[in-house]
Amino acid sequence: MKNAAFGLILALQFLTRIPVPVACPWTPATRRWAVRAYPLAGLLLGSVLALAAYAMTHVFPATPAPLAALVLLSLWVGLSGGLHLDGLMDMADALGSNQPLERRFAIMQDPHVGSFGMLALFFMLAWKGVLLWALLAHAAPVGWLVAVPALGRWLGAASLALIPCAKPGGLAHAWQRSLTPMDAALGLVAPLLLAFIWPGVWLAIAAAGLYFLVARAALKRWFGGVTGDLAGAMIEGGELWLLLCLWSWWPFATA
Repeated sequence: MKNAAFGLILALQFLTRIPVPVACPWTPATRRWAVRAYPLAGLLLGSVLALAAYAMTHVFPATPAPLAALVLLSLWVGLSGGLHLDGLMDMADALGSNQPLERRFAIMQDPHVGSFGMLALFFMLAWKGVLLWALLAHAAPVGWLVAVPALGRWLGAASLALIPCAKPGGLAHAWQRSLTPMDAALGLVAPLLLAFIWPGVWLAIAAAGLYFLVARAALKRWFGGVTGDLAGAMIEGGELWLLLCLWSWWPFATA
C-alpha cells in the first residue's frame, strides 16, 4: 500500500501543479503505481473543472458561455502546468521541420519553440476553448469534464506501457523499464468505475481506445516509438479528440 500511495503522489507531482510536498522514492514499484494512477490524477483535475463548470452554470447562471469556457480552459492549462502542451509543441516543430529522424529528436530537445510549435499551441487552445463553449452552451452534463482528463492521462500511461521507446535514455525510457501492459490495464480501472456512474463514459472509453490505436501507429511511423514529449502530445491530442466526440454525440442525444 505504501508503494501505491507514493505512486499516486508521484502522478500528482508529475502531471499537475497541485502542491504535494512529499519526497517519494523513485523505484520500479513506485513508477508502476504512478503510471497506474495517471487517470486518478486526471479525475482530480476533471473534478475541479466540473465543480467550476457547475458553479458557473448553476450558482452563477448569468455567466456567459464564452467566459465560462475561457475560465475552464485557463484552469485546465494552469492545473497541468502546460506540461503536455510543451510536448505537443515539440512534436509539431519536429514534424514541421521535415528532417530525418535523428534531427527531429534534436529539434524536440531544443528549448526554443518554433513557428510550427506556436501554431500547434494556438489551434489546440482555440479548438479546446470553442468546444468547451459549445458544450456549455448546449448544457452538456458536467460529468464529461471529469472523464476527459482522466482518459487523456490514461492515454499517456498506455503510450508509456504499450508503445516501444523511440530511443534509449530520457524520461520515457526511465519509466518504461518498469512497465508492462498490465499497468496500462490497471490504469483503466478508474475510468471503468466512472462509466458505471455515468454510462456515457463507455462511449468515451471506446473513442479513447480507437484514438490510441491510430496514434500508436502514427508515432511508430514518425518517430519509431514514444518519448516523454510524445506521451504529452498523446494526452493533448486525446483530450481534443474526446471533446470532439462528445460534441458530436451530445446534440444528437438531446435532439
